This record gives sequence, structure tokens and C-alpha cells, in this order.
Amino acid sequence: MNWFKRIKEGITTSTDNKKETPDGLWYKCPKCKEIITTKDHKKNLYCCFKCNYHSRIGSKEYFEILFDKNKYTELDVDMVSKDPLKFKDKIPYTDRVKKIQSKTKLKDAVRTAYGTLKGEIVVIASMDFNFIGGSMGSVVGEKIARAIDYSKNNKHPLVIISKSGGARMMEAGISLMQLAKTSAKLAQLDNKKIPYISLCTDPTFGGATASFSMLGDMNIAEPGALIGFAGPKVVKETIGKDLPKGFQTAEFLLENGFIDFIVDRKELKDKLSQIFKILKK
Repeated sequence: MNWFKRIKEGITTSTDNKKETPDGLWYKCPKCKEIITTKDHKKNLYCCFKCNYHSRIGSKEYFEILFDKNKYTELDVDMVSKDPLKFKDKIPYTDRVKKIQSKTKLKDAVRTAYGTLKGEIVVIASMDFNFIGGSMGSVVGEKIARAIDYSKNNKHPLVIISKSGGARMMEAGISLMQLAKTSAKLAQLDNKKIPYISLCTDPTFGGATASFSMLGDMNIAEPGALIGFAGPKVVKETIGKDLPKGFQTAEFLLENGFIDFIVDRKELKDKLSQIFKILKK
């Protein structure tokens, strides 16, 4: 017995009246393939509910997570890269920078700011991988150096959140100079006994690892973050051997003593506050 009978055959809704699902409503975890709403994903600080995969986020999100009520004062907001080498590949370097600035709404690959974290004033420098792979150019080095100076002069703890592919090839030797500059500035901060925490996120490579990312009073990392100098393919071809399982992950580095501990993003704010209290004693 048929309970229902189709009165009209086929689909009768016109194309104009069809409703599409809006983009950006859902997030699919690249690791476990779990699908959740982007709203829930954001509420969980961009971590997967099922496997705890930490998605890459930028300075905007880190500032929201760490600064109390998302209130902070940004430093050196309008600093932009020059092009003393007149570098050109497919397009001139200056045109590339302007194009990426327009796309990302960022001035360069790092933002620096100060504000309160659990009631204590801290200085935070957070890198953005979306801006030329978080590469270190003159602006990145100068803004980090100035953030260190602000921390030193005002005696506020410093946090640098690294997310970088290394030196910026378009600035050649000028880019490499930033490694020495930021390292020297951190030595001055250390002489003043002001706490500095380095947080390595996915990915932290090249010049960042060779300088400020590994010079913290405590070097910490997010779960699963890839951290190293050269990439795994380069290392494998150089030594001619297969690499250990999990090579260059935060867990591998912790096991071999390169970082102090791994911190879940959902616990990051509390952990930083605890560390600063310990280091101040």
C-alpha cells in the first residue's frame, strides 16, 4: 500500500530560488576529517574537538586569546618594507608586498603589542604565516627588536609567538642581519632579568629557529608543531638516511630536550601567567 503519491514528477524549484549553503559555516579537520561548525571551532580556540589538531592561526587570533578582553595597544603599526636591493622575480618585490598587504590586511609578517594578560602587562610579538610565509625581513627584525626594547625599558615580560619559514630571500643579506640583531636585543633583555617566553607554533623554521625562537628563558610549543632549521626533505637528502618517526614535531623535540614543554592552546594563557610568576621570584 502506498502512503504517499508524487503529484508532480521531477524538481520544480527554479534555479533562482535554490538556496546554497553559505561558505565558511563548516570546518573539516585535516587530520581526523571531523566536521564541526566554524563557530564551535572558534569557540574551541581553533582546535579539533576529536583529535585536538591545532589549526594555524595568526596574530589577530592570538591577541584575542591572550590579551584580557582583547584590549591591547599595537606598536609600530605603520612600519613597512623598503626595497633597497630592487629585487624582482616574476614581479617587483614592492608590488608583491602591496599585493599581499591588500590580501591579508597586514603590514608585514609580525605584529607587536602590549596589554594585560591575567592582569599583568606583557609585550607580545606574534608572527603571521599568511604574509610571505612568515618570512623574516627588515620589518620583522626591527619590530621584534623594538618590542624587546619596549619590554626592557618598561620592565614587562615578553612573549614571541613564532610561525615562520625563515629568512626572506627578497631581502637577502638584510634579512640575515635580523638574526644577529634580535639575538643581541634578547641578550640585553636577559641582562635586565626580564622574563622572555618563546612559543613555537606550526611551522617554525630557518632564521627564526636560528635566533629568537630558541632563545627564551623557556621555549615552549603547541602540540604537533613542526620546528627545525631545514625541512625534513632537505635533511633526508643531506644525510642520506630515513628520518625517525615524528621527526621535527614538537613531541620529538621535547623528547630530545630542545623545548621545555608542550602547551595546549586552551591552556596557553593560564600557563604563561604561571610561568611569569615563577620567573619573577
